[in-house]
Amino acid sequence: MAKKKIAFICVHNSCRSQIAEALGRHLRGNDFDFYSAGTETKPQINQDAVRLMKQLYGIDMEQTQYSKTIDKIPVPDIAVSMGCDVGCPYIGRAFDENWGLQDPTGQSDEVFIEIIREIETHIHNL
Repeated sequence: MAKKKIAFICVHNSCRSQIAEALGRHLRGNDFDFYSAGTETKPQINQDAVRLMKQLYGIDMEQTQYSKTIDKIPVPDIAVSMGCDVGCPYIGRAFDENWGLQDPTGQSDEVFIEIIREIETHIHNL
């Protein structure tokens, strides 16, 4: 039986959605196929996210991930919005879940770690 495809979506696909993709693969990769995407891209993944994910989990997101748009990933079975505090992107269908996470970009490491831990909890609860 094929694993369900879960896509984490936010506007720029540079921070929260990238963290969720990395943690999903790391923690639940045997259960689901994980992707992330946005309606726009950034030239690189958020460097605070990269640094903290490497520090906390030993995951080097820059080696396996990059910012991409929704048309560059397979059609997901489950689409998760990371939170609409920066505006919810339109992906051509309704989201299955909205995790309502604040964007930690430009915030302290403590705020980043809090968001990372929230994402980890959501991944475990899938």
